[in-house]
Amino acid sequence: MVDLKSQYYKIKDTVNNSIQEVLETNTYINGPQVHQFQKALEQYLDVKHVIPCANGTDALQIAMMGLDLKPGDEVITADFTFAATVEVIALLQLTPVLVDVDLYNMNISIEGIRKAITPKTKAIVPVHLFGRAANMEAIMAIAKEYNLYVIEDNAQAIGANCKFSDGTKKKAGTIGHVGATSFFPSKNLGCYGDGGAIFTNDDALAHKLRGIVNHGMYERYHHDVVGVNSRLDSIQAAVLNAKLPLLDLYGKARQDAARKYSIALDGHKNIIAPFICDICDCHVFHQYTLRIIAADRNGLMQHLLDKGIPCAIYYPIPLHSQKAYKDARYKEEDFPITNQLVTEVLSLPMHTELDDEQIKYITDSILEFLK
Repeated sequence: MVDLKSQYYKIKDTVNNSIQEVLETNTYINGPQVHQFQKALEQYLDVKHVIPCANGTDALQIAMMGLDLKPGDEVITADFTFAATVEVIALLQLTPVLVDVDLYNMNISIEGIRKAITPKTKAIVPVHLFGRAANMEAIMAIAKEYNLYVIEDNAQAIGANCKFSDGTKKKAGTIGHVGATSFFPSKNLGCYGDGGAIFTNDDALAHKLRGIVNHGMYERYHHDVVGVNSRLDSIQAAVLNAKLPLLDLYGKARQDAARKYSIALDGHKNIIAPFICDICDCHVFHQYTLRIIAADRNGLMQHLLDKGIPCAIYYPIPLHSQKAYKDARYKEEDFPITNQLVTEVLSLPMHTELDDEQIKYITDSILEFLK
């Protein structure tokens, strides 16, 4: 699904030299590489504060901790996403409120958000799924109307832009009160282990988050807030420093591959390919996800695997059906789109190293099965 080896060979000298510097200076935690990456990412995202941390799940949890949400507060998020989004809500003894998604873009339904709001609602967590930015203009308008926090789960869409009706653009993850991302190796900006970061333009919130990631300390052995141990290590920061200057090129390579996929597959009666916009950059294709309709999706998946083509179903079981998150509040009729998508979606290989020959082999194999 992701060719990290070929990507590494293209930046091998830069990565190796950066890691060697960490090894020689022995600054493994909070070394200069971490601070360099923090500043570079702040500049890239045009956000006042980046707080590096250990992984994307921690980033979400720490973001919520920083907002002083209380047990029982309701937090609205999408039903069709990875469990980490709802996991941290439950861990903090908040009340997850799952809503359906939009069929067109697979992101959280704006209508669903409105219907889910109650007097206990305190926050919305939109997920920029598969690399496509959610409708942040509408979400922020709802948040303002109801005085709610917005915590962006940007684990899959770093580098994507959100365009507003006045023509302005902002990077996904920087629009809500706080954003969180992951640098898991397969992400668009991935390190060689675990890593994550939190973004905000709020000075006071940033100060609190910096304490939380480091055991609640601003001064050694002075614990001012309840914190956790969640720090980005210097070796991972060294890798990210090598990759960040290439992030837009990586995004363009993914968009080019997605366009070639869609040209080859779009129009087939059993395939709905992702919409490709030639004049916008709201989708950076962390995943290239087809919808297979009126055909044997699982059979197609096995056909591709048999031909040596990696593919995956993200996500086969909705969150509302997961044992850990089942709740009597949820009715199947509340999630028609999610329940439809889990039977249709199929993600193809998507990375910066895809070439025309590979794309042709993959698309020819799909069309061979579907005929």
